Amino acid sequence: MSTRKRIAIIHRDKCHPQECGNYLCAKLCPVNRAGADCIYPGEPDKKARIDEMLCTGCGICPNRCPFGAIEIINLPTTLNKPPIHRYGENMFELYSLPSPMFAKVTGILGKNGIGKSTALKIMSSLIKPNLGNWEKPPEFKEVISYFKGTETQTFLEKLGKGEISLSYKPQQVDLIPKQFSGKVKALLAKADQGNKLREIVDKLDLIKILDSDISTISGGELQRVAIAAAVLKNANLYLFDEPSSYLDIKQRIHVSKFIKSLAIPEVATLVIEHDLIIFDYMADLVNIMYGNEGGFGIVSGVKTAREGVNAFLEGYLKEENVRFRDHAIKYEKAQDVKGASKVQLTSWSRLQKQLGNFVLSSNEGMLYKGEIVGILGENGIGKTSFIKMLAGMIQPDSGDLGNKVKVSYKPQYLETQSEVTVSEFLERAIAKYQHQLIKPLDLEKLFAQKLSELSGGQLQRVAIAHCLSQDAELFLLDEPSAYLDVEQRLLISKIIKNIAWERDITVLVVDHDLLFLDYISNRLIVFSGIPARDGHLQGPFAMQEGMNLFLKNLDITMRRDLASHRPRINDPGSVKDREQKAENKWYYG
Repeated sequence: MSTRKRIAIIHRDKCHPQECGNYLCAKLCPVNRAGADCIYPGEPDKKARIDEMLCTGCGICPNRCPFGAIEIINLPTTLNKPPIHRYGENMFELYSLPSPMFAKVTGILGKNGIGKSTALKIMSSLIKPNLGNWEKPPEFKEVISYFKGTETQTFLEKLGKGEISLSYKPQQVDLIPKQFSGKVKALLAKADQGNKLREIVDKLDLIKILDSDISTISGGELQRVAIAAAVLKNANLYLFDEPSSYLDIKQRIHVSKFIKSLAIPEVATLVIEHDLIIFDYMADLVNIMYGNEGGFGIVSGVKTAREGVNAFLEGYLKEENVRFRDHAIKYEKAQDVKGASKVQLTSWSRLQKQLGNFVLSSNEGMLYKGEIVGILGENGIGKTSFIKMLAGMIQPDSGDLGNKVKVSYKPQYLETQSEVTVSEFLERAIAKYQHQLIKPLDLEKLFAQKLSELSGGQLQRVAIAHCLSQDAELFLLDEPSAYLDVEQRLLISKIIKNIAWERDITVLVVDHDLLFLDYISNRLIVFSGIPARDGHLQGPFAMQEGMNLFLKNLDITMRRDLASHRPRINDPGSVKDREQKAENKWYYG
């Protein structure tokens, strides 16, 4: 039994022992000064290491390290077992695993950096769990006995006997073209173990791109190809890591239904997902993961989808008596802008633009100062082209844009190759918006890193801060929720709302996360049409009218959860679904 009270994390990439004055942390450590070796040079990289049994948690070394390389984290008193896996000395550790159940979709809910992907890799045999002993990993039977008397023991025994066959859809589908070259059809044919290629291709709408080269298809197409490749393998446990990334709302609903259809009596399905509406729609059961980002992760007991999502938002696990967040996440709908002084910022009359074979058109519309307008629509229907017109990057063929306004634009695809440091890139934000942007987005620890070194989520937060710090009247944010977890999405939406109100600026937000748009928007612009052929812009509408129009096109209805007030999709054909459709109230009937 472990008697550690805390863990020490050394971020090797940030630790520079010679540059800080030859192990400054060791020189300052009270335990070292008393003659013991609590902090010492590690092998073979000579970076600092900390003996967790000797560490007193005094807080001196993390506070004085000039590179922010050290974290000392107090462990919950309820942890009385070693971790299921630890990556190495003073590195991340994971406690327990999710609970796959046959005939069910089990969702895994938690913020970034607490081991969700590590858990899936263990369950898909990509990582062999070491029970915290990274130098001499134990035999598999020791791992099984660690879980004695639990559902996980049964699962691992079946895994050991070869009775579980797994298929894993990884998180980073954008890496597929680097690992595989050739046509989509060839990749899927290679994965097809059950002669189901035609059926799965039909269900995931991939027929048009079968003869395309993997390197030329879009992110949304890559995601659906990765899902197809995972499902074409003969497996009785499917693991999906963030299946909604790059997909528009229509595709997210479609893929959710497809993943739900996999849950037959002899198959178990595990899903990690950050779009809470889609997660709630897909999952039957939930494992919440909590802990300390980059330090440790713990998996909760299994709950029903509604209970699990509400417990996650509350930040409290009743059965375990654990509070893992000091505040509850509350969803209150943004109010339609009524009665406020409606000062017009800019407008447009019937716009028309031909882009190759695609034609974009619009009704007349206008934007007011101080409002946030959400933009809804499928991929390839002209949303990005429209905001580029407002930014002056594309000129319309006909129709007029109103007053010229100063614009700040965050693109959908972020610059990832730049050698500029975060502090250089965010110079204006650091000088003017420390408390509005830098501190709440937790960006100080990234200052010394180059943009090319950041993860997708880190880069997104940096790009949002850069955009919102500019001197402009109209701010255009294209897919700001991408790569962010549930908590970060809510944080970003609060920051955008506060800044719009404080500075009386106008913000346009293109996104596919319905909950994010529902929370942030005062009004909605809705795009309709046929992707890659024609797109038509309508609005801005009041929220009720815009959502009704959009959801009707998707053939889904939404209600509010009574406990958390979050939006939830009604089951197709349910009493609530039929009632709302009969009243023509697709949105919160």
